[in-house]
Formats: sequence, structure tokens, C-alpha cells
Amino acid sequence: MTDAQTPTRDRPWLIRTYAGHSTAKASNALYRSNLSKGQTGLSVAFDLPTQTGYDSDHVLARGEVGKVGVPVSHLGDMRTLFDQIPLEQMNTSMTINATAPWLLALYVAVAEEQGADVSKLQGTVQNDLIKEYLSRGTYICPPKPSLKMIGDVAEYCYTHIPKWNPMNVCSYHLQEAGATPEQELSFALATAIAVLDELKPRVPAEDFPALCGRISFFVNAGIRFVTEMCKMRAFVDLWDEILEQRYGVTDAKYRRFRYGVQVNSLGLTEQQPENNVYRILIEMLAVTLSKKARARAVQLPAWNEALGLPRPWDQQWSMRMQQILAYETDLLEFDDLFDGNPAVDAKVEKLKEGARAELANLDSMGGAIGAIEYMKGRLVDSNADRLNKIERNETIVVGVNKWVEGEPSPLQTEDGGIMVVDPAVEQEQIDRLNTWRAERDSDALQKALADLRAAAKEGANVMPASIACAKAGVTTGEWAGEMRAVFGEYRGPTGVSKSVSNKTEGLDDIREAVNAVSDRLGRRLKFLVGKPGLDGHSNGAEQIAFRARDCGMDIDYEGIRLTPDQIVTAARDNEVHVVGLSILSGSHIPLVEDMMTKMREAGLGHIPVIVGGIIPDDDAKRLRAMGVAKVYTPKDFELNAIMMDIVTLADPKAVAAE
Repeated sequence: MTDAQTPTRDRPWLIRTYAGHSTAKASNALYRSNLSKGQTGLSVAFDLPTQTGYDSDHVLARGEVGKVGVPVSHLGDMRTLFDQIPLEQMNTSMTINATAPWLLALYVAVAEEQGADVSKLQGTVQNDLIKEYLSRGTYICPPKPSLKMIGDVAEYCYTHIPKWNPMNVCSYHLQEAGATPEQELSFALATAIAVLDELKPRVPAEDFPALCGRISFFVNAGIRFVTEMCKMRAFVDLWDEILEQRYGVTDAKYRRFRYGVQVNSLGLTEQQPENNVYRILIEMLAVTLSKKARARAVQLPAWNEALGLPRPWDQQWSMRMQQILAYETDLLEFDDLFDGNPAVDAKVEKLKEGARAELANLDSMGGAIGAIEYMKGRLVDSNADRLNKIERNETIVVGVNKWVEGEPSPLQTEDGGIMVVDPAVEQEQIDRLNTWRAERDSDALQKALADLRAAAKEGANVMPASIACAKAGVTTGEWAGEMRAVFGEYRGPTGVSKSVSNKTEGLDDIREAVNAVSDRLGRRLKFLVGKPGLDGHSNGAEQIAFRARDCGMDIDYEGIRLTPDQIVTAARDNEVHVVGLSILSGSHIPLVEDMMTKMREAGLGHIPVIVGGIIPDDDAKRLRAMGVAKVYTPKDFELNAIMMDIVTLADPKAVAAE
């Protein structure tokens, strides 16, 4: 301390809000508003077509445009997104993975248009494809070429944008998919090792330590905040250990574990949603209290994210939470509060021991790339355990399975407490896209695409050709189309095998009911779980399929990103008895409408359809009016009740009685 009155304070972490919706223009207004309220960095959410490499008018983009983020189809959209925001002075995080080289190329092109010194740009592209195969589902190409593109971005940034973090090893979505702390540690560190092994031959040996120093992490912090804080201290120690022992990095500054965080969304509840404010605050403490393992950047969900898209006020409330902790409390005036604490030290050591054992296991499978199927299966198992404990009241969730009676929330006003994206936004975006296409120089466009294709085929770094494509007016779908053509497409493992697990305790009554209905049907009850559209959040669909299988049903689950036509064809060809659709991206109305029309046209109108997702009450009424038999939201956490509904819907005796 300098004197009693003015204690020395650490600099606060970067304060961000994960934001983007509707259009580039609307998102730009939101960013400028947030910056004026004290936000110190940008965190860009892109919509699902942008994340998965489709233009806004692609068949799979229907209903998804502008829903979970901002659509960026070309340089004009990126220009609008950052209008009047000087990129040279900004620290921008872009949550983008499969199309990370492309979105970074667009960002660089806009920065150059602004007259920025590109070498001074600061920010991060997430650029972690491995966790996409495990949890989030926005991958495009197979693992090996995807890893090569991660390397392309890192190599390019190291040479041309040295202050840019070319990759966030992202364990956030692993926890959202049910990962235990040991799994989050080991799976994330295995991913980082795979990337460093890819990068090592690309740069001179003397430059490699500095490149290691640019790899950052993006983590999750759950409600068990003491364990989560210990997990972060374990991350710090293990990363230091890996860089020193495996890669021989001697300079301690290049071995620092640098991370940003968004706290847990998985634990946010639709029931008594005001309680989520406390959950978010407690989870933030896990990544801020410990100076040794403090986050470099924090973004918090809003209290109402289990209900739908937060409004600007909701995001502001979460930002104020950060500002109060950073500026009103004395947290930043102290050295680490937990050094030498025996309980903390013991927990950290236990977590490190578990993570090291799992890392050795993954190493024996050929590392993260070789172990994708294994890791996916482990996550589905862990998530099943988590849900089982909530259902059996072994894990208490306030307002969900205990103290469920409460006053109605005054926060949910006449707008339902959420923001709804205007459906007209999609057509407006498509109109702008068509105008953009019509105004391009065709010769320049074809040359840029040919050069990109050649770079990809030859194994050259795709970044320079991608930047040239950005300037030539290439669209997101055209860029990704070249990657698909050269590297192929990929369908990740579902983690749900056809074999019954050992988690059948307490399912005897349902298994008997399934057997009885199957006898009446003349064959095993067949249940199809489908994910139409681009929503890659497959955790719910996996758990429904997992439980249905353990209840004795014959399940048909082919994973994410299917068109309504594909699902209807599967329902017809496999002669299913019930169809279940899972949609968490907010695009349930257009997708289900399309599905129900196509089911009737295919002569399958008699097959009951159930829908699950983040669905407001008014939308649920609309879905039922379309002919949907049952609508489930996060508050319907008792999977066994859903299983009995499926049995009843499939039962020919029950249908005859009606």
C-alpha cells in the first residue's frame, strides 16, 4: 500500500457482455450502448448460420437467422457491425470456431478499411473445433483438417497480429454438457496439447514459447464455487507443468494460464428465475476471488437466459454485478486469499491427480483427436449422472426440486421478461445478401475463390487467401463451401449407443409399461429423437434418447443438424411411433410448422410429435395449435414423466379410448 488512504489496487479483469442478435446494425447499436455503460471489451455472438458456414438463405438457415447471435454473411455485414467502433483501440472476443479463419479475415479487412495498424489489434477468436465435436456442434470439417485450420490462424496471428489470441481452448461447453471438474481439466488440456503439437513444427524453435504464450482458455464456473475455484488453481498448475515438462518452455511468463470465463448457464432455472441472479454472482466469485487464478476477462449470462434472449436491461444488470465487485469492494487490494490454505491445497491436488490420470488415458488413445468418441460418451454419461441426482433429490436445486412454491416474478412483465427477435429480420437479411451478391465484381470473386481452393488443396495457410476473399466480397457460405469441397464434411459421434446402460435403477415401472405397449403394437416401441435446423446444443436430446433407451424403447437418434425433410424421411422409413424434436435456438415456430406440414404431406399426420426447448408459454400454445402433442421446457426436468408421456402417446389402447 502507498499509504493508509490509497491502497494499491490490481487492474480489474476485462468486463464483457456476450451479445449480438437480429442484424449487424442492431448489434452495433447494442455494442456502442454497452461500451458507453462501462463495458471494457466486446464479446460477439454470431448466429448459427454464420457459425456453421451457411448463408442466410440456405435451407438449413431457415428460422435461425439472427436468433442466437448476429448474422455476418460478408464484409458489408462486418463493416456495419463495427461502425464507429475503432478496432485498433478495442479488445474483441469472437465466439466462432469452424468459420474462425473467415470471421477473423473479415475483421482484419474491416480494420484495414478503418485505417488501423493490424499489428496492434487485440482480441480472441475461440477457434476450438475439438469441443464442437463433444458439446456445441458447430463443426463443419473432419478433425484433422479442422486442427490444421486452427494452426493456420495461430501461425498467421503470430506473424501478423502478435497481440491477438488465436485460440481459446474452450472448456465452457464441456461443463455445459455435464463434464466433471476432472473431465473439464483433462479434456481441455488434451485439446491444448493437440494444438501445440500441430503448431510446433510451423515456427522456429526459439519462437515456440512465445506462441505458447498466446494460447488462452475459455472456461466455465459452476455453482459449487469452492470446487470451481480449486479447479482454476489446478488449471494454472497443470498448464505450467505441461508447458515446462512436455514442451521445455523455460520462461515463466509464457507458461501463464490466461483465461476468460462465462459462468454456468446449465444451472440457470426457468422456475423462480430471479434466483439465477444469486447463482451468477456466486459463480463469478470462483474466478475472481483467487488472485493466483483470476480470470482476465469475465462475461456473465443474464438472469433470464433459461427463458429466452435477454433484453439490454438484463445484460446491464449482469454487467453492474461485475462493476460492483471490481470497483466497490476491496477484492483487488489483496494478494491471494487462499495461498497456504490446507483445504484448498488438498482439493487442488486431488483435482490435478484425477486430471493427470485422465490425460494419460487420452494420450494412450492418440490424444484429443483420437479420443473424440470416447470423450463424447463420457460426457453423456456424466450428464446422465447429474440429471439423475437432481431427479432423485440428491442434488438440491432451489425452486426446482425443493422450495418450489413461490411468488410470481415481477421481473417477467408484459414482454414475458425476454426479447423476441422480429421474424421479418430473416427476409431483410436475405434481401441485403442478394443485393450484395449482385453488386460484386465477378472476375475478382472467382479468382479469390480459386486461390482459396488452391491454398486449401496444397496445404498452404488459408488466412491470406481468406482475407483476399473477404475483400473480393465472398460470402460466409461460399468460403465454407470451398472448405467443405476440399476437406469434406463430418458428422460427430452422438455419445448415445444402442446398448442399455447400467443406469436402469428406478425404471422398472416404465420398462414394464414399454413392454406392455410394445406387445400391443406388435413390435418394440420406436421413438425418433430429431434435431432440426442448426442448433448444436444436443445435451437435452442426448439425455432423452439415453433415458428412452434405458426404459426399453428402440431409439432412433442420428445427432444434430438435420432438415425437416430428413427427419420426416427417417420417421417414415423406420416406421416410428413417436417423434421428439429438440430445438434450443429459438427457431421452434418455423421449424416445427415446416415439420408438421411435411409429416401430414407424407401421410404421417397420425404420428404424435413432441417438442422440447426454451419455449415461451405463448409459443407453446402456438405449437399445440399446430398439432404438437406435448411441449417441454427446462422446467420439465423429470425425464421419467416425459418417458411415461411417450408410452401413453404410443399406446394403441390409449389412442382407441380417445
